[in-house]
Amino acid sequence: MTEIKNQAAQPSYDHGASSTRLIGDTIGQAFDKTVTTYATQDALVVVDQGIRWTWQELGARVRALAAGFLALGLEPGDRVGIWAPNCSEWVLTQFATAKVGLVLVNINPAYRRAELAYALNKVGCKALVLAPALKSTDYLAILNDLAPELSSAKPGMLQCRALPELKHVIRLGTPQTPGMFNFDDISALAQPEDVVRVEATGAQLQFDDIINIQFTSGTTGQPKGACLTHQNILNNGYFVAEAIKLTDQDRLCIPVPLYHCFGMVMGNLGCLTHGATMVYPSAAFDPLAVLKAVQEEQCTALYGVPTMFIAELEHPDFTKFDLRSLRTGIMAGSPCPVEVMKRVQADMNMTEVTIAYGMTETSPVSLQSATDDPLERRVSTVGRVQPHVEIKVVDTDGRVVRRGVTGELCTRGYSVMLGYWNDEEKTREAVDAAGWMHTGDLAVMDDQGYVNIVGRLKDMVIRGGENIYPREIEEFLYSHPHIQDVQVIGVPDEKYGEELCAWVKVREGQVITADDVRAFCKGQIAHYKVPRHIRFVDEFPMTITGKIQKYIMRQQTIEALALTEQKTA
Repeated sequence: MTEIKNQAAQPSYDHGASSTRLIGDTIGQAFDKTVTTYATQDALVVVDQGIRWTWQELGARVRALAAGFLALGLEPGDRVGIWAPNCSEWVLTQFATAKVGLVLVNINPAYRRAELAYALNKVGCKALVLAPALKSTDYLAILNDLAPELSSAKPGMLQCRALPELKHVIRLGTPQTPGMFNFDDISALAQPEDVVRVEATGAQLQFDDIINIQFTSGTTGQPKGACLTHQNILNNGYFVAEAIKLTDQDRLCIPVPLYHCFGMVMGNLGCLTHGATMVYPSAAFDPLAVLKAVQEEQCTALYGVPTMFIAELEHPDFTKFDLRSLRTGIMAGSPCPVEVMKRVQADMNMTEVTIAYGMTETSPVSLQSATDDPLERRVSTVGRVQPHVEIKVVDTDGRVVRRGVTGELCTRGYSVMLGYWNDEEKTREAVDAAGWMHTGDLAVMDDQGYVNIVGRLKDMVIRGGENIYPREIEEFLYSHPHIQDVQVIGVPDEKYGEELCAWVKVREGQVITADDVRAFCKGQIAHYKVPRHIRFVDEFPMTITGKIQKYIMRQQTIEALALTEQKTA
């Protein structure tokens, strides 16, 4: 074989060779080890709830809740949905379900009636843990509208036409709601034999069992449920935290939502595997709450998407806070503006902040920069491949391209999901026969293995860290009686990185305004999916074969609205 002397001629393939072994435990087993090892150290601080629990205290509460779930009649493999913002009950539910093999189903707090019904029915949730409300959204009213049978049902015995699999509804808070259990009462349901069953059940679980389902939108219709195992997310949380050199002396501020992998995997499981402290500053993101939590709890690490860091840096009281305890953290979720990264390092003392890249289907992180990478690398790339993971960049024929050449990024390894729930066809489209997850992102790998994400094969829009697929919104808007056709695209936005723009073709003889379109969306789809920009058009730019040319739509929208492309890392 001829030796390749030109580094640039090497293939765009790399693997994370590591002497550190993968964890072969279930999440429950890892949890018990941490509780024993770090018993008296802080495990969880929830500022707005006034909660401060040691690992020993957290362990006792988790075991009690797990026994309560068994007392309800839930069995390993049953799906338990959670529809709530960041709170102590979220992490209790995460670890309690894991201990007894219940599959936690993350439901976005921004979901509304139609999305909630779809998620619960798609995976057949038998139980739902929900907050009563978040900000102006009344979760109880939404669920009661969807399941009016709750008003006359005995808790645990729901029989609902719209949600046929759902039996148990568990609400947070102390007020009583017809048909629902109170969260704090679940542990009290457990009998001594249920407590014994917790350990016996946990001992039967395997690390490659499904333990978590997270919904990720598709390009053709409804969201898909990515099935993640103990091994997937426990190891990913561990290696992501290793990359920022987390230890049991660290205190990680987690303002990112727990329903995302960023919060529950990179945050909670990263802390679990290192004995570090989880700090939740508020139920939903609030830059002032973050700054206060970092100072008062002496946080050493902070997570966030770029828009969160921007909000913190630009808060009028920013200079009043002492952030010298910070040293590291992760910025991920959407492209990072270069200037923001520089300010985070200089003004927030996060000299070892890293960039991470991933997707729900890969648990999530595949690439991450190192704490000692040069600044230029940390602002212009998403780092290098994670341990025990393989990556490659391929052309449209699936052949590996040479370094420096753009192609689709693919990843393979322990972190790749088992598949989409009850959707073999979509699973085969995403994960090929050789086990490679096709990300749909366009990337370039340099001669040192650093990867730069340069675009997307498909039309996914990333708005403030939320992945949005236009087709889902298009199909919803199609249901409006006055809309004949609609196309949704992403356009640059100074605050969120990208915003949605809908091109709407109105039915002949009908009249509709932009406000009408937004009003149609309100309460039916998540707020971040409602298009900010709405343009009424007579036709769409198309190829000769009738394919919509969204890149032309994007260019025309940028020009018409005088938008500016955002410079990103």
